[in-house]
Amino acid sequence: MTEPLLRRLRARGERLTVGALPWVAPVYRAMPQVDEVIDFPFAHGGLQLKERRRLGRQLQGRFDTAYVLPNSLKSALLPFLASIPRRVGYLGEARVGLLTHRLKNPKDKPPMVAFYSALSGEGGFEQDRPRLYLPAAEIEAVLHKHGLARGGYVVMAPGAEYGPAKRWPHFGGLAELLDRPVLLLGSGKEAEWCESIRARAPERCRNLAGQTSLLEAFALIAGAGHVVSNDSGLMHVAAAFGVPQVALYGSSSPLHTPPLNERAQVVWLKQDPDYQPPLDCAPCFQRECPLGHFRCLNDVSAERVRALL
Repeated sequence: MTEPLLRRLRARGERLTVGALPWVAPVYRAMPQVDEVIDFPFAHGGLQLKERRRLGRQLQGRFDTAYVLPNSLKSALLPFLASIPRRVGYLGEARVGLLTHRLKNPKDKPPMVAFYSALSGEGGFEQDRPRLYLPAAEIEAVLHKHGLARGGYVVMAPGAEYGPAKRWPHFGGLAELLDRPVLLLGSGKEAEWCESIRARAPERCRNLAGQTSLLEAFALIAGAGHVVSNDSGLMHVAAAFGVPQVALYGSSSPLHTPPLNERAQVVWLKQDPDYQPPLDCAPCFQRECPLGHFRCLNDVSAERVRALL
C-alpha cells in the first residue's frame, strides 16, 4: 500500500532507504525504486527504547528526510533519535514533538494507498495501483522447484492476521469444486487452518503455509492463474503483481483497502443489492462478529466464488 508513495518520491529524484521489520522487509526488496532496505532489529510490540537509541546513533547523518508511515509513537521515535532534520508523518499518539511536518488525520477512512501517498506533500488522495516486480527467471525457478506451470494453478490465501471476522469459511468447499492444482499460502500460524482445507481436496491441494520464504510466496502468486483471498496482505501482493484475483470482504471495506488491480473481482455482500436482508452492520471493522451471525462472509457460497474463476 506504500509503494505508490515511494514511486512518487523516486520520480522526483529522492534516493530511498526503507526501514522495516524482517517479516515485511522482502516486500520492499521487490520494489525497484528502493535503493536500500534496513531490517529493523525490533520485536513486534513494545517500545524497545535501548535498541532504538542504538540504531538511531548508527543512522545519524545519513538522511535528510524521514517519512513516518505508521501512526504510532514508536515509529516516530527512530527518526527523532537519528536526528533526521525533516520528519514527515500524520498526527497521532502524542507525536507532535517527534515530527517536524505533520498532516492531520482525515476524518473519514480514505483509501490507504492515497492516505500514504499524501505524505509526499503533492496534494490530494489520489489512487494509484501498487506494483511489485520479480524477474521472470526468478519466478520460473520457483515454479520449476514446485513442478508448476505458469497460470496452471490457483493460489488460496485463507488467512487474515486481523481476526476471524475477515476469514471466509468456505475455502475447503471451493477447493472441492476446482479442477486445477491449488496452493495454500500463509504463515506458520495458519498452517493448521490450511491443513483442514487441504484435507477437503487432498488430491489437488498443497499446504505450503509456513513452508516458503516471503519472496518465494511472491513468485508463486505472480505465476498463478488466479488468487483467492480474504482482505489480507497477500491479497494486496496479488493486486500488485496484476494477477487475476477474487477478494473476499466481510468486516472490512473495499472502499478503504481495495485490491487496486483491474483484474480483481471483489465479493462484498454489503454492496450486493440482491442480498437480503441488507447488512446494515457492515463494515464493523471488528476482529470477531459482534452479533454472532457472521453473515457477511458465511453467506458467500463456494459456488459463487467458483463462478468467478
